[in-house]
Amino acid sequence: MRSYNYAQRSGVEAITWDRFAELARTLVEKLAPFNIGAVVGMARAGLFPATAVCLMLRRELYPARISRRVNDEVKHPQPVWIVAVVDELADTGETLALVAERVKKRGAKQVVTATLVAHTWAKPRPEVVSLVTDALVLFPWDERVDQNGKRQDHPKLVEALALQERPSPWPSP
Repeated sequence: MRSYNYAQRSGVEAITWDRFAELARTLVEKLAPFNIGAVVGMARAGLFPATAVCLMLRRELYPARISRRVNDEVKHPQPVWIVAVVDELADTGETLALVAERVKKRGAKQVVTATLVAHTWAKPRPEVVSLVTDALVLFPWDERVDQNGKRQDHPKLVEALALQERPSPWPSP
């Protein structure tokens, strides 16, 4: 699996929980006209905005876990409703496209892709986006992660910030 190319980011967009809530509300406002029947949340981090969206729209949430290394076999009946495939960030757009295609093959009448944040180079680009930025996006759930039994700054984000010669925006532990 190839890693994200952090070198092409410009600037940093640190998203707080308050900003996350604001972006989630924006996503809900933009999704409401589609009369969504269900929300497919992209595990792992996409479950945050997907949960917020499904709670605000009062719809069912169906998590999906996609891995490039595992070819999951479909075993459930086909959905018959309009589905929103929600993730936190569209970098390449490939994950959303893959899940949207699988959901369509399962029988959804319409699939709408949505993210809290999308980069301009995401192709395909989600149909609904709360924020478009080419910055390195720092989500609040990435502030501290478990690494060998210790809570610390997310190592990949520390590395990405170093590439931009920027300090961590999060308070010291």
